[in-house]
Amino acid sequence: MDLIAAQLVDEACLATGLEQFDADTFYEGLEILLSDWNRQGNGPGPVAKLRSDILSALSIRLRVHDYLKKRPELLDRKIEKPVFVFGIPRTGTTLVNNLLAADPKRRSPLSWEIDDPVPPPSTATLKTDPRALARLEQERAMLSANPDIGKYYRFSAIYPNECLFFMGHDFKNVNWESRGYLPNYRDFLFGSLDMTSAYQYHKRFLQVLQADAPGIWNLKMPSHGLYIEMILKIYPDARLIWTHRDPITATSSFCSLIKTGHLSFVGKADYKWLGENIPWQAVQHTDRIMDTREKLGRDRIVDVHYADLMRRPIETMRALYKALGDDFTPEAEDAMQAWLADNPQGKFGKHEYRLAEYGRTESEIRKLFERYLADYAIEAEA
Repeated sequence: MDLIAAQLVDEACLATGLEQFDADTFYEGLEILLSDWNRQGNGPGPVAKLRSDILSALSIRLRVHDYLKKRPELLDRKIEKPVFVFGIPRTGTTLVNNLLAADPKRRSPLSWEIDDPVPPPSTATLKTDPRALARLEQERAMLSANPDIGKYYRFSAIYPNECLFFMGHDFKNVNWESRGYLPNYRDFLFGSLDMTSAYQYHKRFLQVLQADAPGIWNLKMPSHGLYIEMILKIYPDARLIWTHRDPITATSSFCSLIKTGHLSFVGKADYKWLGENIPWQAVQHTDRIMDTREKLGRDRIVDVHYADLMRRPIETMRALYKALGDDFTPEAEDAMQAWLADNPQGKFGKHEYRLAEYGRTESEIRKLFERYLADYAIEAEA
C-alpha cells in the first residue's frame, strides 16, 4: 500500500488533536521520500514501520509548535556558542559527543527527550524524569533480547543523541535515506538543497528543550559537515569540531551500519548499492567540509583525531577545550574519566566489517580519498 503525505499529515493532526504546524517546509522532503519509497514495493511490515516513524515525526513537530505558542518567550532565548561535532560517520563523533556531555556544565539533547520533548524536563529531572526511566527499562529489555545491538552504536536514553533524530521532522535528513534503497531521496539530500528550514526548526526544538534546563549546547551529527555554512547562518557563533579517522576503516564500518539498518527495517540489503552509495557519501563529507574550510579559514574548525582519542582521551579532550576557548575543569575531567571507565571499547562485543562484502577494495577506497589523505595526517588502522 502506498503512503501518501497528505493522509499522514491528517492522521498526525487527528492523533494529537492539533492542526497547526509552524511551517509546511517538511512537505517537499516527505513527498520525495514517499515517492521513492512507494516505488520500491516493500512489504506490509516495512510500510507499517515507516508509517509509524513518519507519524511520530509529524506529531512531535505539532506538539513542539503548540508548546511554543503557549510559551512564546522561549523563542527570544538565545542559543550561544553551541558546539557542533561532525565528520565522516564512524569516525568518533559519538565518543567526542559523549565525553563533552559528561561535563556537568554542558547541555546535550538526550535520547529520551528527543523522542518526547513536551513538556520539557528541568535541569534536576533530565535523567530522572519518569519518561527517561521508562526508556531505560525498554533498553535493558532490548539489549537482553539482542546484545549485538551495542556493537554498532553506543546508546542510552540518558546519553546525548544525534540531531538527525529531530532535524528529521523537516524530512531533509540522511536518517530517512538509511531506511532502504532510496536513490532519488539521496540525490535530493546531497544536491543543492537549502537546509535553512531544517536548521530553523533545529533551533526551535532546542529552545523548547532548554526552557527549564539551559546550558551551552553540544550537538552531534556527522552530516552537519555537509551544511556548515547553513549552520552558521542560524548560529553565527557556533563552534565546529571535525573528527578524523582512517577513511578505509570508517567507510567499512559505515557500510556495515547501514546494512544492519536495512536488514532490520526492510529485511534485505542491496550490497551493490551499499558499496556504491556509502563510500560516495563518505567522500561527500570530507570534500564538502574541506571546501567550506577553504572559505572560512582553517582555524574556524577544530580537528580531533580518533587515534589520539583512543590513546589519550583526557589529554585530547583537554586540548579540544583549549581550542574551543573553554575551561577544562576538574569536574569535567572526573566525569569524563567515569564515563570512560563505565564504557570501555568493546563493552558489547567487537563490531566486525569487511569491504569485500560490498564489492569494494581498500585500494579503491583509498583512491577515493586522495584529496583528504593528502591534506590530513590520518593514522592508518590495521
